[in-house]
Amino acid sequence: MSCTVVVGAQWGDEGKGKIVDSLAAAADVVARYQGGPNAGHSVIHRGETLVLHLVPSGILNPGCRCLIGNGVVIDLAKLRAEVDQLESRGIDARAQLGVSSSAHLILPYHRVVEACSESGPDAIGTTGRGIGFSYRDKVARSGLRIADLYDREWFESRVDRNLSRLRLEFPEAAAPLADMNGAALFAELQPLVEWLRPLVCDVSLELFDALGAGRRVLLEGAQGTLLDVDHGTYPYVTSSPASAAGAPLGVGLGPSVVTEVVGVTKAYATRVGNGPFPSEMPEDEAARLREAGEEYGATTGRPRRCGWLDLPALRYAARVNGLTRLVVTKLDVLDEFDEILVAVGYEIDGRAVEGFPSSTRQLERAKPVWRSFPGWKSSTESVRTWAALPAPAREYLEWIEREVGVPIARVSVGAGRDAEVPRG
Repeated sequence: MSCTVVVGAQWGDEGKGKIVDSLAAAADVVARYQGGPNAGHSVIHRGETLVLHLVPSGILNPGCRCLIGNGVVIDLAKLRAEVDQLESRGIDARAQLGVSSSAHLILPYHRVVEACSESGPDAIGTTGRGIGFSYRDKVARSGLRIADLYDREWFESRVDRNLSRLRLEFPEAAAPLADMNGAALFAELQPLVEWLRPLVCDVSLELFDALGAGRRVLLEGAQGTLLDVDHGTYPYVTSSPASAAGAPLGVGLGPSVVTEVVGVTKAYATRVGNGPFPSEMPEDEAARLREAGEEYGATTGRPRRCGWLDLPALRYAARVNGLTRLVVTKLDVLDEFDEILVAVGYEIDGRAVEGFPSSTRQLERAKPVWRSFPGWKSSTESVRTWAALPAPAREYLEWIEREVGVPIARVSVGAGRDAEVPRG
C-alpha cells in the first residue's frame, strides 16, 4: 500500500501542480482533498502551460484515475469549463475523472455575499469566488452537496431557506439576492447536472479499494500550510484544512493509510492577499524577484508579495505536517542574485521569539533575524544532477535540509516537466 500526500509548506503557490504532475507518473490514482477554484496549479503539456483549478494535476498522465474528494467545494460551471479546456487539447479528462457525491457546491449566492464581505476594511483578500461562504454553509450544516442536485424538492427548499437567511444578514446584497430562488437555480443548473451525472462516484470507497488492491495513491492539496484554517496565520487563511492532516479527511480515508508526506517549498517565499509576512522584501527587491519568478496568481493574475525564505515558518510546516520529504522549487529564480537572505528567527519588541508565533498580531510585529548566503551567479536551468549544481546553491540547499530536519528529495530549476534535480 502506498499513499503519498503532497502539501504546500508555505502560503501556497509553491509549485505543487508541477510536483504532483511529476509524481503522478508513478501513481495509479490522484485525488484532490480540499480547496476550490481559488487555487491554480500550473502544469506544462506539450510546451503549453495549463492552469488546473479543480481537476487533479495527474490528469496529464493517461491512465491515471483523478478524483475530486468530499473536502473540495465545486463550482459546476468552472469544472465543466476546465474539463472542456483539457479535452480541446486532446486530453480525455472525462474518462479519467470522478467527483465525490459528498463534495459541497459553490452556488451563485455564495459569490454575491463573499463580494460584500470583502468590500470593507476587514477584507481577508480572497479571490471572490464564493469558496469561503460555501465552506461556511458546510460547517453551519446548511450547505448543498453534489448528491443534492439529484433531489429537486430538497435542493429547492434548502436554497430558498439559505436565501431568506442571507437577505437578512446582507441587506446590501438584497437586489441580486432578490432575483434568486430555488426553482430557478435548479432549472439553471440542469444542463450541468446531467453533464456531471456519469462522473459522480463514492471517492472514499474507490480509494479504499484501490489501496487494498496495492495501487499507488497520491493526495493533492491546494494553498499551503500557512493558509490552513487551523494552523495558518488566522484569520488570513483559507476556509479548509490545507495541511496534510486534511488529506485523508478530505477524501474519506483514515489517517493510518498515509505512508509519506511530501512538502513543497520555494527557495524563497511569496504570499497573496492580506496577512503577516515577516520575511517580505522591500518593494524594489520584491519587484525584481516577482519578475524573475513570474510571481503572479495563476487564478487571479494578482502580483504576489515576495520575500526571502522563512526558516521558522518552514520548520513549523515540517512539524505540523509530519513531512518525510521536501521538494524545493524555483531555485533558478535566484540564479542572478548576489546575496541570498534567510529569516532564521524573529524578534518582537527587541526580544527573540521561539518558533513560529500563533498570534497573528505578534507575527505582524515580528522582525526577522537574517542569515546571508552568497549567490551562485550562474544558471541552474540546465542542471540535472546534484553534483552539477553550483557549489553555493548546493550548500544553500544542504543547509536548509539540515536546519529543517527533512531530507530534500528533489529540486525544481524551471517550469518544464524535466527541469528537476534529484537528490543524490
